[in-house]
Amino acid sequence: MSNLVQLNACEHQSLHLDPHMCGRHGSHLNMIPVVLSEFRQLITQYPIVLTKNGDTGAFTFVALLGFGEGENLFWHDDEWRSIYLPLQIRRQPFFVGPKESQTGEHPLCIDIDSPTLSKEPKGIPLYGEQGEESEHLQEAKQHLAQLLRGEADNQAFLQLLQELKLLQPLSVEIAFEHANPTRLNGLYTIDEKQFNNLSDAQLLRLHRTQFFEPIYMMIASLGQIYSLIEMKNRRDSPEQNS
Repeated sequence: MSNLVQLNACEHQSLHLDPHMCGRHGSHLNMIPVVLSEFRQLITQYPIVLTKNGDTGAFTFVALLGFGEGENLFWHDDEWRSIYLPLQIRRQPFFVGPKESQTGEHPLCIDIDSPTLSKEPKGIPLYGEQGEESEHLQEAKQHLAQLLRGEADNQAFLQLLQELKLLQPLSVEIAFEHANPTRLNGLYTIDEKQFNNLSDAQLLRLHRTQFFEPIYMMIASLGQIYSLIEMKNRRDSPEQNS
């Protein structure tokens, strides 16, 4: 559980952050929420799919990290190994608080119990001697702003996908070299047949909303499932475990 407090220079000037520890926040996740603005980076390694909340029916865009609960195939030897680190990990341990009624702004919060933080003089200080924000803190705020904007972009994209009936369940049977086969269930992706049968007016609407690109990127990203399979085969191999 996160222990969130509002960040301020007076109380937290002595805090230092180890950015190499940020990956720990996702070490036991097999999927992580993502936003449209990072799709181009994500498709280099991650399958991009959707999950559906069983209680609310709400969809969420996620990057797939593994095949079983708690399995992050990018976490190895206490380190997240990937070309691109998703924003939800890069912004750790910072969070956006609820919008304040007086200012209309979202306060910057921090998980005070995060393993990335220390009061010892090691790592990167959050603030300078005069209370000025460090470069890393400014970058974290940019990541949070990108995520905040991304939520609105995600919802607009999702609404159009649902209106055009472009979502379908993803059900794939996967065999491994050194583990029991598994089936991906509870995930959703683009219905390519429906997409190819859209009318000219519907295609024009996609073009005007600039949602063509993320649709193609989601379809193309499914090829990264084979990369995940290979990663799992290597991790579970007798040579690796010995």
